Amino acid sequence: MVNFGKVLVSDQLEEWKEYYINYKMMKKKVKQYVQQTQSGGRNHEQVLKEFSRMLDEQIEKVVLFLLKQQGHLASRIEKLGQQRAILTEHCDISQVSQVREAYRQVGLDLVKLLRFVDMNATGIRKILKKFDKRFGYRFTDYYVSTRANHPYSQLQPIFKQVGIVAVAGALTRNLASLQDHQGSFISIYDHPSITLKDPVIEQINNSVQKLTNSTTFLKFLGQHALIVPEDVQTSSEDLVDDQSYHFMSLMLNLVNTFLYMVNTYIIVPTADDYSVSLGAAATVCGVIIGSMAVAQVFSSVYFSAWSNKSYFRPLVFSSIMLFSGNLLYALAYDLNSLTVLIVGRLLCGLGSARAVNRRYISDCVPLKIRLKASAGFVSASALGMACGPALAGLLQTEFKIYEVTFNQNTLPGWIMCFAWVANLVWLWISFKEPDHFAQENALSTQSSESGHGRSDNLESGLAQPLLTEAKERRNENAEDNGDNEEGRKESHKPATSIAAAYRLLTPSVKVQLLIYFMLKFAMEILLSESSVVTTFYFNWSTSTVAIFLAVLGLTVLPVNVIVGSYITNLFQDRQILVASEIMVLIGIASSFHFSSSYCVAQYVVSALITFVFAEVLEGVNLSLLSRVMSSRLSRGTYNGGLLSTEAGTLARVAADMTITAAGYLGQSQLLNATLLPSLVICVASIAATFGTYNTLY
Repeated sequence: MVNFGKVLVSDQLEEWKEYYINYKMMKKKVKQYVQQTQSGGRNHEQVLKEFSRMLDEQIEKVVLFLLKQQGHLASRIEKLGQQRAILTEHCDISQVSQVREAYRQVGLDLVKLLRFVDMNATGIRKILKKFDKRFGYRFTDYYVSTRANHPYSQLQPIFKQVGIVAVAGALTRNLASLQDHQGSFISIYDHPSITLKDPVIEQINNSVQKLTNSTTFLKFLGQHALIVPEDVQTSSEDLVDDQSYHFMSLMLNLVNTFLYMVNTYIIVPTADDYSVSLGAAATVCGVIIGSMAVAQVFSSVYFSAWSNKSYFRPLVFSSIMLFSGNLLYALAYDLNSLTVLIVGRLLCGLGSARAVNRRYISDCVPLKIRLKASAGFVSASALGMACGPALAGLLQTEFKIYEVTFNQNTLPGWIMCFAWVANLVWLWISFKEPDHFAQENALSTQSSESGHGRSDNLESGLAQPLLTEAKERRNENAEDNGDNEEGRKESHKPATSIAAAYRLLTPSVKVQLLIYFMLKFAMEILLSESSVVTTFYFNWSTSTVAIFLAVLGLTVLPVNVIVGSYITNLFQDRQILVASEIMVLIGIASSFHFSSSYCVAQYVVSALITFVFAEVLEGVNLSLLSRVMSSRLSRGTYNGGLLSTEAGTLARVAADMTITAAGYLGQSQLLNATLLPSLVICVASIAATFGTYNTLY
C-alpha cells in the first residue's frame, strides 16, 4: 500500500514543487500534537488553533498560485481570441489549424493545473481526516464550515473550481467555434447537446469531473443502493475490463431485483382478503406479508457469503426457492391452509438474492458504467414496487381448471411461478460466471503449491468496496500504521461475524442505521396495512388499493431525480437528512385518526408525505452511512450493505408483527395503534441525529 505522502512527491510537477501543500510536514505535526497532548504539554484548544493556522497558510499558498496560473491561462486565451477574430475577419482559413493547436496547448496546461488542484485537494481531505482520527474530534466539520462559507473563503477556489471551470468553458467554446473551417460558428451555450470531439477537451472534462465530484442523479441512485464507486481509482486498479464484462448477466441480476420486488408487493392489496378466506382475521395480513421479511433476515447472510464463491448458483437457487414459495402460496387456497400460505412466503424470503445483485454490480461491472448499473438497480426496485400492486389490481377474476382455483388471491402466486420459471430458463441459458472467480482459484492453487499459504487478502479479487471513500480510508490506515506490517494487515481485515461488525459501529453509524430502521418501519406500516385501513374507513375495492399503492411506488424515481439533480447541490446531506426526518414525522402525525370522521384526503396526503420523504431520507441516509462507516465494513460477508439490509428487514418484520398484534384491539384502533410506534421511533431518530449532527460530513 503506497501512502499518499509518497504519491504526492512522485507525481508533483518539479517546476511547481514549492506550491504544493507540505503534507509530510503536517503529518509529522499531527503526530507531535498527539504526543504533546498525551504528555500534558499542550491542551486541545492550543493544538486546534495552531493546526488551523498552519492549514490556513498551506491552503493560501495553493490558492494564490492557482489564481496566478488561472490569470496566465486567461491572458493566453484572450490573445488567442484576438488572433481568431482577425482570422474570421479576413477569412484566413489556412491559419485556423495553427490557432487551434495553440488553444490545445493552453488546454494541456489547464489539465496540469487541474491535476495540481486535485493533488492538493486530496491532501487537504486526508490531513483533516487524519487529524480527526488521531484526536477523536470532528475537526473537519468545524474547519470546513467556518472556512467554506466565509466571504473570504479560500476553500472555494479549490473545492468549487469556479475559475478553472470558466477557463475550461472558454477553451471549449473557442475550439468549437474553430471546428468548422468554413467559418460557420457553433456556440456550446446555444447547443448544449453538442459534444466537441477533441482529445484535449476530453482530458479537461475528465479532470474537471474527477475534481468536482459533484452530486448527480446517477450518483445519488448509486448511494441509494449502497453501491457507489470509489473516489479515486485508475483503470489499472479496476478488476473488470470491457472484455470480461457480460451485459446479459447484469440484466439478469436487474431482472431478479425487479421480480423480487414485484413478488414482495403483489400480494399487499389482497393479503387481508386471503387471510379472511382461510378463516383468519384480516390483520393476519401482517404475518403473511412479514413472513417473507423474516426469512430474508437469514437469507441475506448466506447469500452474501455465497457470492464470495459464485453468482450463478445463488441466482439459480433464488429462482427455485421463489418458484416453490409462490406455488405453495397459490395452492394454499384450495388446501384451505394458512400454514401452507405462510410457509410459501417464508420460502420466497429465503430466495431473496438482493445481496448477490448488489455484489455483482460492485464486483463485475466496469467502473465507467457502475453508476448507471447502480441506478438501474434502484430503478428496477422502484419499478417492481409499483408494478406489484398494479398487477394485482388487474387480476380481479375467478375461474377453475381441474379443481384448482384461480382468483385475485391465488393468481399473484401463479403469475410469479411462471415468471420465476421463465427467469430460471433465461438464467441457465444466458448467465456467464465472472472470469475473476477462475483467476482467483488459479492464484489460490498456485499459492498453495508454492508453500506460501493462504493469502491474507482472500477477498481482494472478489469484492470492490461498496462504500464511498473506502480506498481512501484504507490508504489512511496504512499510513497511520507506518512500517507495522502486522498492524496494517489487521486494520484491513473485514469483519468475520455480525458481532465483529457491530463492534466496528461508531455512534454516527448506529444513528444512521436507526434512521434506516425508522424509515423502513414507517413505510412498511403504511403499505402493509393500507388494504385493511382503506377498506374499513373508505370501503375501497382491491383495484382502488392497488392503484393507490402503484401511484406511491411511481413517485420513487421522480423524487430521486429532483433530489439527486437539484436538492443535493443546494444543501448539505445532513441538512436534507434532518428536514426529511421532520417531514416524515409530520406525515406520521397527520395520519392519526383524531376526530369522529376520517376523510380520504387526510389519509392520501399524509401517506404521500410519509412515503415521499421516507424515500428522500433513504437516499441521503445511505449516502451518509457510506461516509461514516469503517473501511473494514466495505467488503467481506458482513459488510455495510448487509448491515443496512438487515436493519431494514428487521424493521419490516417488526412493522408487520405490530400490525398483527394491533389487530387484536379491533380494526377501529388499528390505525392509531400502529402509527404510535412509528411516531416514537421517528422522534427518537431525530433526537439521535441532533446528537451526532456534527459528526456527519
